Amino acid sequence: MTPAQRREAVGWLREEKIVSERQACRVVHQPRATQRRRLRGRVAHTPGAEERLLELAQTHAAWGCPKLHRQLRHEGHRINHKRTERLYRHHGLSIRRRRRRRLVREIRNPLLQPIRPGQCWSMDFMGDSLADGRAYRTFNVIDDYARDALTIEIDVSLTANRVLRVLERLCEWHGAPESIRSDNGPEFRSDALQSWAKDKGIRWDFIQPGCPAQNGYIERFNGTYRLEVLDANQFHSLAQARTVTEEWLAVYNEQRTHSAIGHLPPLAFKRRWQQRQFPESNGLG
Repeated sequence: MTPAQRREAVGWLREEKIVSERQACRVVHQPRATQRRRLRGRVAHTPGAEERLLELAQTHAAWGCPKLHRQLRHEGHRINHKRTERLYRHHGLSIRRRRRRRLVREIRNPLLQPIRPGQCWSMDFMGDSLADGRAYRTFNVIDDYARDALTIEIDVSLTANRVLRVLERLCEWHGAPESIRSDNGPEFRSDALQSWAKDKGIRWDFIQPGCPAQNGYIERFNGTYRLEVLDANQFHSLAQARTVTEEWLAVYNEQRTHSAIGHLPPLAFKRRWQQRQFPESNGLG
């Protein structure tokens, strides 16, 4: 038990079992000096930030204390990281994570960081099942520069022709990318998709089989999507899965900070690049 829990246990023994403080402390192994120490915490001095912290923690259960603190600061709350940690512990928001054994690995070549939007898109498939056991797939596409999610297509079957239609739509909205990175799935290897990429002048980079780290940007995104959406919800229909995913995408792109891009949301990071390149347009181009 924590010191605070032992303190409460001593109080319960004194009130319910009518024992002395000395006996109660001996039972729960609580030093009497600790029991009598007056608490001087100031966890209740930031009501606005505290309410927002609880709201964020309830809405985004997978966010830890550092990300919640950065989100509070991003929204304009003037709160110190130590106070955020005190509030986080005070309300019992800590996330229990299973520690994985670290294995010695050989040195891997790092992924090159794109220097502008549209330089490289990464894409991958994921699979899950509805509450009634029906399997479905998701087709995820992100822009590697700002890590912003361009789309998540959800359906029972996602063929090469369906992928082609999704990419055509994305090219109309965002412009064609210079290159695309993916694994060696049959949908990506299809003649129709490769012919389309060749006609568009898009270079298609296939990773080596069995080396998902070579497609690390989309793998990192998949892990976040799995943790915060697929594992956190039990969907009863594809329509429900699409609705929740669209709501999450808005939060991911516009609110959720990303440590690899200066602790900014993806779209804010992309707008900052646009403002540097086109100052006369105020980043609205």
